[in-house]
Amino acid sequence: MYPNLKLAIFKKGLRQNHLAREVGIHEVILSKIIHGYREPSAEQKARLSQYLNASESWLFEKYAAPVAEIARTETQEREYGES
Repeated sequence: MYPNLKLAIFKKGLRQNHLAREVGIHEVILSKIIHGYREPSAEQKARLSQYLNASESWLFEKYAAPVAEIARTETQEREYGES
């Protein structure tokens, strides 16, 4: 999970789908990147950091969620269809 990326998006007042369009990343791919299910390419990192005006190292600092939190999140996604 990339909490700093999520925070930067929130601080800019952006919706994920809008950001995805602006930087040329499919919104499903962006969601997977934010939640740590997919590693962004070097190009995707560069585009996101430039658009959000933040350093790549800060934006893509990983947070390892405790196992119980991961299991709870995955269960919620299955039950509610979230991604």
